[in-house]
Amino acid sequence: MDTLSQQTKLGRALSRLLADYGIDTVFGIPGVHNVELFRGFEETGMRLFLPRHEQGAGFMADGYARACGRPAACFVITGPGLTNIMTPIGQAYSDSVPMLVFASTLDVRDIAQAGGRLHEMIDQKSAAASVSGFAAIAYAAEECEELVARAFTGFATGRPRPAYIELPIDVLASEVPANWTARRLPGRPVPNPDDVAEVATALTNAERPMLLLGGGAVDAAEPLRRLAETLRAAVATTAAGKGIVEDGAPLSLGATLTSSETKAFMETTDVIVAIGTELSETDFWGSYAVPPGKTLFRVDIDPRSLADGNLASLGICADADAFAKALLAALPAKGGASRLQDDEISALRARVVNNRGALRRRHAAVLEAMKSALPKDAIIASDMTQIAYSGTEVYGMDEPRCWLHPCGFGTLGYALPAAIGAQIAEPERAVVALIGDYGFQYTINELGVAAEHDLPVIILLWNNDALGQIRDDMVQKQITPLGTSLKNPDFADIARAYGCGYAAPQSLEEVTAAVAAARTAGGPTIIEVHEDRF
Repeated sequence: MDTLSQQTKLGRALSRLLADYGIDTVFGIPGVHNVELFRGFEETGMRLFLPRHEQGAGFMADGYARACGRPAACFVITGPGLTNIMTPIGQAYSDSVPMLVFASTLDVRDIAQAGGRLHEMIDQKSAAASVSGFAAIAYAAEECEELVARAFTGFATGRPRPAYIELPIDVLASEVPANWTARRLPGRPVPNPDDVAEVATALTNAERPMLLLGGGAVDAAEPLRRLAETLRAAVATTAAGKGIVEDGAPLSLGATLTSSETKAFMETTDVIVAIGTELSETDFWGSYAVPPGKTLFRVDIDPRSLADGNLASLGICADADAFAKALLAALPAKGGASRLQDDEISALRARVVNNRGALRRRHAAVLEAMKSALPKDAIIASDMTQIAYSGTEVYGMDEPRCWLHPCGFGTLGYALPAAIGAQIAEPERAVVALIGDYGFQYTINELGVAAEHDLPVIILLWNNDALGQIRDDMVQKQITPLGTSLKNPDFADIARAYGCGYAAPQSLEEVTAAVAAARTAGGPTIIEVHEDRF
């Protein structure tokens, strides 16, 4: 039956269900096994974007979700479709980004039978489960409605990691009731009032309080800013938390947790409250444990994070926004006993700036030239490249959800498709892909998506004709650099081939002018900044 009635094909019912849950964007590639996923899609009002590779689909969904806070969906095929998107799923899992991935798989009777079927895997679902927050197979068409509900319940109430739903080919061809609708979703956990009171007492009496804010706190910026002001607490963020507190706020340390200066400052604190952060290796680098002997309170929506190596005086499983508001209400109006002074923090930040190496100063100058041509709410999707590592520290942000970086999994090729996804989510905002010459070539094919849809993504390409960080690491460890230099394509020709704009600025002033021009170009622009010219 191919008309909407009491029964309809699973693909049509699924698309209508996703739209009812608020999904408005799907990144998908039709294939021989999954075409039924696209039946009736055009009736829903959802938008379909065709990536050039499933890896691009996943990174676009990641950038979309980080920019706007809502999940997107991905449709991929059996076998290679899944393996191609597993890197982005792993990145989203590591950085707590919601996305919903649907993949076809073999007929139910053929799953794990080693029958030599097209796109066959030994255990497709288990492969997906290794990088997903939730993974399941719908062995019968009727199960799909419940699995989608479970995925969205996870997004709504817990750590927002990717969900994976696998649909056998014969199940996709089935009919289901046509009246599937989204279920009402539960809310996030709220803190225990006694726990809030304990934290409030400790902070009120603290002379050197500090807040550590991570990606799990990005939706609590307003109460957290008031909390920092009330307590006169120093505030540092992880890369994922950039912008929760304005970079120029009096007691803001910015995203400087990797600096020796901020680590030394942490040694002098008496009470630390960490909200929405794993306190992981990629947040600190080097020594990444909170200094011993501190009163540490941890607030996280994921109970597993509260039981890791950074043992807290008290772990609170709660939503960051609910906790911040409850803590504000529990504090005395006059604030606490903090002795921290603005000039102490400004002096510390000045030392961070003064101790930058030559390369970081060069990066900072280029980033400042770029920033001067961008609005304050511009979104930067950055790659695993030296200029992005510098940017995490030196590029000030005044709003959250503006610095998108592949922190945990640390994959190359993230920036361009993530920027495309962010631009689709936030079409009125300026979006920049900050990427290196090598990482760019991981997903360079996704330029086609940006050009096809006239997306004004600005691609600031830092070109040093090398895998610069790896080369420098090998030299530092007295290893002869191997496999760290490359012959790049002519990026101007690449831009022309895709119908994109191109600029090769030779000065900082020309960087600013190129970024300003790219904002009104009506399509993507590559701005190639060659390291040896700056």
